[in-house]
Amino acid sequence: MTSATLARATNDHATATYEVVVVGGGPAGLQAALTLGRMHRRVLLLDSGSYRNDPTPAMHNFLTHDGRAPADLRSLARAELTAYDTVEVRDAAATEVRRTGEAGFEVVADGETISTRLLLLATGVRDTLPVKPGLAGLFGTVAAHCPFCHGHEYAGLPVAVLGSHAHVGRLAAMLTPIASEVIVLTDGADLDEVGAAAVAGVGASVRPQRVSGFCPSSLGATVSFASGPDLEVGGVLVSTTFEQSTPFADQLGLSLLESGCVEVDAMGRTSLPGVFAAGDAAHTAVMPMPMSSVLMAAAAGQMAGASCVADLLARPAGTPPS
Repeated sequence: MTSATLARATNDHATATYEVVVVGGGPAGLQAALTLGRMHRRVLLLDSGSYRNDPTPAMHNFLTHDGRAPADLRSLARAELTAYDTVEVRDAAATEVRRTGEAGFEVVADGETISTRLLLLATGVRDTLPVKPGLAGLFGTVAAHCPFCHGHEYAGLPVAVLGSHAHVGRLAAMLTPIASEVIVLTDGADLDEVGAAAVAGVGASVRPQRVSGFCPSSLGATVSFASGPDLEVGGVLVSTTFEQSTPFADQLGLSLLESGCVEVDAMGRTSLPGVFAAGDAAHTAVMPMPMSSVLMAAAAGQMAGASCVADLLARPAGTPPS
């Protein structure tokens, strides 16, 4: 870093004024920072150190990174960001965001108030698992919620699908070419007529008894039931519910979708001018939920970063976002 660049960076930190503050250091936030840095925009990325894919040792379905540890991807991305003098990365958790007048925003992190013209939220969501003893300890390895991300790792093994929801039949069908056997665990509930037909149509079996718990086994996991014999499987597909991992959408009054995610347009713009969102925390109204994928999150971060550049070009400093 040159002396002039160092002086500029020091001054920027002292005044804590940026063109864009990116909140979130996962793939969406890192890609957004890279996109903005390549356009020489003054950007600060705040990384809390907490990520949705923390439970899994490897990510999949990402070209050239299939099987890479999520932490390794973040480390590589951070190393790349050091080549861009206008990008600053801090290990700090934002605690509050707010609009200031008509021309900008403030972010509070580690007790410091940071001013920025634009705000990009890449804060993700938190998964909530069904309350079943032992399931949380298996989540991210033996148990997973996305067949695109983890299904292949169950190849040739019996796989259980937990639940009686409307998508059980679809999950069973997706796993049929991969697993040696698919067993639907309805946990004491009944499948509806359509779901039962879909499950039967792909040759999956059904265990209707209530599931009492899970424990690790040499194959993967042993499922125990309130009645009947235990079941040993190589994998478990489970549907999670999720919620915003931060209160920032509420603090800013952003429009939310039925999924609980922030509503954005195709460019990553939220309902509040000057605020953008990317990654699992947001999606467009035409999608029922976010596509929970590292690659898709990074792509959304790139789009939102480019959209921030367009917004900055469209108005001089000090004018309201539009």
